[in-house]
Amino acid sequence: STLNPIHHPPRFNLNPNPNPNLMSTSRFNPSLNPEPVPLLSVTPLPPFSRCTVPRLKRSVVGCLPVLYWLPRYSIWDYGMPDLISGISVGIMHLPQGMAYALLASLPPVFGLYTSLYPALVYFFFGTSRHISIGTFAVLSIMVGSVTERLAPDRNFLVMLNGTNLTEVNITARDSYRVQVAAATTVLGGLIQVVLGLVKFGFVGTYLSEPLVRAYTTAAAAHAVVAVIAQLFGLSTTRFSGPLSLVYTLVEVCSKLPQTHLPTLAVSGVSMVFLIAAKEINSAISARLPVPIPVELIMIVAATVISSYTHLNGNYTISVVGEIPSGLAAPRLPDASLFKEVMGDAFALAIVGYAISISLGKTFALKHGYKVDSNQELVALGLSNAVGGFFQCYAVCSSMSRSLIQESTGGKTQMAGMASAVIVLVTVLKLGPLFQELPKAVLAAIVFVNLKGMFKQYYDIITLWRSSKVDLVVWLVTWVSTLLFNLDMGLGASITFAVLTVIFRTQLPKYSVLGHVPGTELYLDMETHREVREVPGITIFHSSATVYFANADLYLEALKGKSGLDISKMIIYKRRQEAKQRRRDKRAERRARREAKRQQKTGVFSVEEAAGHWKEPGGWCGRENGTVKDPDCATLGAMSELQDGDTTTLGSSSEDTLSRELDKVSLGSLGKWTWDIHSIILDLSTANFIDTVAIKTMRNIFHDFGEIDVTVYMAGCQMSVVEQLELGGFFSESITKGRLFATVHDAVLHCLGHQGTSMPMTFNWEYSIQVYSIYCVYIYIYGNYNAFKCSVILVVNR
Repeated sequence: STLNPIHHPPRFNLNPNPNPNLMSTSRFNPSLNPEPVPLLSVTPLPPFSRCTVPRLKRSVVGCLPVLYWLPRYSIWDYGMPDLISGISVGIMHLPQGMAYALLASLPPVFGLYTSLYPALVYFFFGTSRHISIGTFAVLSIMVGSVTERLAPDRNFLVMLNGTNLTEVNITARDSYRVQVAAATTVLGGLIQVVLGLVKFGFVGTYLSEPLVRAYTTAAAAHAVVAVIAQLFGLSTTRFSGPLSLVYTLVEVCSKLPQTHLPTLAVSGVSMVFLIAAKEINSAISARLPVPIPVELIMIVAATVISSYTHLNGNYTISVVGEIPSGLAAPRLPDASLFKEVMGDAFALAIVGYAISISLGKTFALKHGYKVDSNQELVALGLSNAVGGFFQCYAVCSSMSRSLIQESTGGKTQMAGMASAVIVLVTVLKLGPLFQELPKAVLAAIVFVNLKGMFKQYYDIITLWRSSKVDLVVWLVTWVSTLLFNLDMGLGASITFAVLTVIFRTQLPKYSVLGHVPGTELYLDMETHREVREVPGITIFHSSATVYFANADLYLEALKGKSGLDISKMIIYKRRQEAKQRRRDKRAERRARREAKRQQKTGVFSVEEAAGHWKEPGGWCGRENGTVKDPDCATLGAMSELQDGDTTTLGSSSEDTLSRELDKVSLGSLGKWTWDIHSIILDLSTANFIDTVAIKTMRNIFHDFGEIDVTVYMAGCQMSVVEQLELGGFFSESITKGRLFATVHDAVLHCLGHQGTSMPMTFNWEYSIQVYSIYCVYIYIYGNYNAFKCSVILVVNR
């Protein structure tokens, strides 16, 4: 069957007349010739918007990176290294998963779930080959702050039968905390997915390395305070909100006399064993194919000892308790909790992504492959979102596990799949065996693993030597994270870091450039002694772009560097012009009166009378590049004018000017002489310019022009020129002839316009080098013509 075209409502024929010789009215007035245009005759789509098979394939592979690398996977080359690496990382997942679950205030089995599902999801969507996705101390303590805030122990107190005593319903409390953690994780994952889809992967760049390291260091302090109670066997309340760390630490210190000695003994022995074993492990790691699983050995030994000695029953040492075998069924998160955990979820999303992408890019740079930041954001978000449905809490990459995965020979994401299989076997078959594991051992594992984060305090010394601003960012981040909660501390840290960027751009370094003899280079005259000032030209340079925050400072710096206080000069010029006009009017009136008197005696013109009564003085023109006023004394007398008594460039009204003229006395104005005829604004550092800066530039051109100083721009990027055009900067008085590609081009134009040339400087070093080369040539070949050429070249140079 024939496809009947579907017609739009009548549209106007905007096409020109097909016969150019027929000048019809409809060609110029489309409304007189309406014509329906069928849908099938519209302009074809541009190539970039067409759906083709190769484009579809690239899109699918971009969303599922596993489809790209898995078909190319070589079992012979990568199979065994990935297997060994995966087993090593999987063994580390077990103790860390259960230990970090304590920081999240969740049962240890949920730490195992968190080590399983997100790693499986990342296998399909991740682009980094070496990071290990799972539990991490910083995110665990952040989740713990949420669960403790929304599900404190006091909300689950129940009365004991037949007594007035109360106890905590641990089952109900843990169940609700799992819901809170899952809801926070799902929401944080959705935030990451949305940010990744809108290509917002660059958000991690706003978290500088000093900020992230200070934040993780402060979070480690929160983690230490959180596990102190487990190490000493104390029953304490974990506070939330501002100063929660201080309140928790005060309560722990107040209860130290109640320390449970058997628990303290288990903690002490565990920490001594872990520290000693890790030191030995690091000392002999070069001789071992894989590192010794110290933490796994620790929890296995502690579980066996606890089972045979009945530490829980005989010494009341707290143990892990029941660990269900098998996998938990997926559950929908409680959406009603989203509004209460929105801020925490956003903080988890940003911090988790920043840690993961920094590790991923580090390994990618080392091994020569690329990590897609936007795809990593999506992969991490899906890992959290899917994991939240299986009662996992927020995940990111772990430094310790990622280093193990890379150092043991891991090549691809298949190592993460192998580690997930180890965790899966443990959850299905071996989970109940760890029911007698003392919680003090898990607390000791957390405490010892935080040793690396506490080494980051050495950053203070390094930053003190390298960058004071980064040091301030580090200290502010650390203090704000300690005093406030983790989410509030992150917000305060990012805000302060952004303020430092604004501060740096608002107060850039301004300098006057000079010419390097024998080159086309122009450098700062204050820091380079070899540069020479170009006569009559001031080349003004700013180290940052010009925008609304520093436009006024740019103007003030230009006036200071050029030595021309334009506001006072314009006031003086207009004052002198006004005085001259008044003199002319008085002379004209006197001439008319004199002409009337002379009418009876003879012919006397008004022009002659005016010339007779004309008073000398006024604003004199430029003579040999110098502006002079013979009625004034010195330029230094102008300092008597206060800055607040002068008008702003380009913004003085008639009323303001009249008021300022009343304040200015002729005797306070000195003799003005300056040899500047041109100012070149070096805008090579500007990558954008806003409307405020455009107005400031327009005022600079106008006001300097009033004192016969021509202003030029050099080094403008094309985007800046386009913004100048859109802002209406160019006009009949300010044309694009004022723009130059380089500073040197602008200098040559200024000198040519003034009828001068670039001063030549004899470069002795260059001349001696050239002369030496030609002398060697003469010695070898005996060519005396070369000697003549060398002399001519040196002289011309």
